[in-house]
Amino acid sequence: MTDIIIQGIQFDEKSSFEQGPALAPPLIREALYGGSMNLFTETGIAIEDKPIADQGDFEIKDYFDIEKITLNHLSNGSKILTLGGDHSITYPIIKAHHEKYPKLDILHIDAHGDLYDEFEGDKYSHACPFARIMENSLATRLVQVGIRTLNDHQIQQADKFGVEIHQMKGLDLNRIPEFDNPVYISLDLDGLDPAYAPGVSHHEPGGLSTRQVLDLIHNIKGEVIGADIVEYNPNRDHKQMTAFLAAKLMKEILGKMSIK
Repeated sequence: MTDIIIQGIQFDEKSSFEQGPALAPPLIREALYGGSMNLFTETGIAIEDKPIADQGDFEIKDYFDIEKITLNHLSNGSKILTLGGDHSITYPIIKAHHEKYPKLDILHIDAHGDLYDEFEGDKYSHACPFARIMENSLATRLVQVGIRTLNDHQIQQADKFGVEIHQMKGLDLNRIPEFDNPVYISLDLDGLDPAYAPGVSHHEPGGLSTRQVLDLIHNIKGEVIGADIVEYNPNRDHKQMTAFLAAKLMKEILGKMSIK
């Protein structure tokens, strides 16, 4: 049995500012497997020795096909790492996970809360996935780290859904909680400071460092059963900096997911 499946979701039609993340999945793979980095994680796990199957990329025409693709890949008992794509893809992915994991905790790394009830008239915008997830009770806990763009509406939404927010201002990573349920990581690359991740559509200064995100991943207490890496926009990258960052984070998350 394959323990982990990699799926690329080439979809950015729900982006509110600039499109481009649909181009990301093959470029992240190219950075990971291009020969300039090895396949050992910092914790000493060789991901090339693990039962990981890459199912390739899926060009999405119908947003709701994302759930069907994910359900198919979950059907053999595998964990799934998804390369996006804009952040709207997280809602149908989590929806697919819900039957298998009725109690699921989400660790969400981002500059933005993505809790809007609707954005620019679209309830499925990349600014809304966690509102859809929480209103449908698809996660038991939502823990957000790196947030630095909260407005009144999102604060109200966070209070409504009981979201645990660790804003960048005054951030203490030691206060990130342990998780009692299976954990899903949703990693928006604009959660990192633009100095580390220039290849994103929304530059929001004052973000996480690469080392902070790696420490956060390594120190998760709980089994990681799935993840997505989203919002890499190659059109805004500089010398593939963000592609290699995404590949590094992909490798470390795969290592974490391989631990049962």
